[in-house]
Amino acid sequence: MRTKMNNTAHHPFASRIARGLQYAALAGALALTCANAAAPANTSSMVLKGKDGWLFGGWGSLTKVNVAGIDTSVDLVSRVNQLLAAKNIKLEVLLLPDKVHFYTDKLPEGSTVSPEVKQRYALILGKLQQAGVSTFDDYAVMQNVQKSGSEVFYKTDQHWTQEAADATAQATADMVKRDVPQLAGAAGTGTPLGAVTKERRYGDLAELFLTPEEKKSVGREIYVVRRQAENQSLLDDAPAPVHVTGHSMVQPYFGFPQKLSNVLDRPVSLNWKPGNIGPWVMLLEYVESPAFTQNKPQVLVWQMFEPNFEQNPDAAGLWDNASVMPNDTWLQRVTSAIQK
Repeated sequence: MRTKMNNTAHHPFASRIARGLQYAALAGALALTCANAAAPANTSSMVLKGKDGWLFGGWGSLTKVNVAGIDTSVDLVSRVNQLLAAKNIKLEVLLLPDKVHFYTDKLPEGSTVSPEVKQRYALILGKLQQAGVSTFDDYAVMQNVQKSGSEVFYKTDQHWTQEAADATAQATADMVKRDVPQLAGAAGTGTPLGAVTKERRYGDLAELFLTPEEKKSVGREIYVVRRQAENQSLLDDAPAPVHVTGHSMVQPYFGFPQKLSNVLDRPVSLNWKPGNIGPWVMLLEYVESPAFTQNKPQVLVWQMFEPNFEQNPDAAGLWDNASVMPNDTWLQRVTSAIQK
């Protein structure tokens, strides 16, 4: 993403409807949680304290799957797919898998993942594909990264590693190239990748949900991140043919959007907020924005997350209060925005 970034707010979690990568300000952000922007008074239920200092988000079930909620979400995604197709915009759903699948041996003593939850990712993926939605198996992609000897999630953080983000960006680019072989724009406009560097800090789960004593016990982690390339500040006013909307996994700090842009060799724009905002409002925010109205992309990558895919726009108490709305209201607003 080599072009201008329009910040809508100064908070490190604020949405970026971005054409550009001025992400240095994000690098120092400590509270990068996917699910909560601030710790509640009682944090014991918000984090699972696993073996060897491993931490997991405590807001998802390890045993139950809401199939009815999944079916409703698939129906809503399918409707968006049809609306965008009518405007010659290709929807690509990036479904990210839960951390627990990769580190079940690190869960707290006595915790088990039910067979239903173990199959949840495949269930959602299959239903999306049956509905005609373009997607791919990122669980398998990340399994291959893990099998190669690399971690795919940080130990005390809800977010993925550089290796997992890079591999997923490559797989996403492969999907985009398959579905839309001719992207608008010129070769050479993709994001140049900066040098890899390391930072030492607390993971988001430790920072937000542990006591000072517990934080000291688990310690800081080493984060591998890419710095901005020297020629990355060059401005290019050409519209980005690919837009990514999602939560903090796809924020520039972890490297996904710049790797995607680099592989596609085209600008990529982005809007994101923490996961408690939810994918529904993030998509709505984008399609109702001037960025979408004035420069519709060829491809819209909608990043969603397996553990909360079953939560619909009306999931009161599960999303941030301002994000909750009746399913019909959400669909009406999305329909109106896309059809403009």
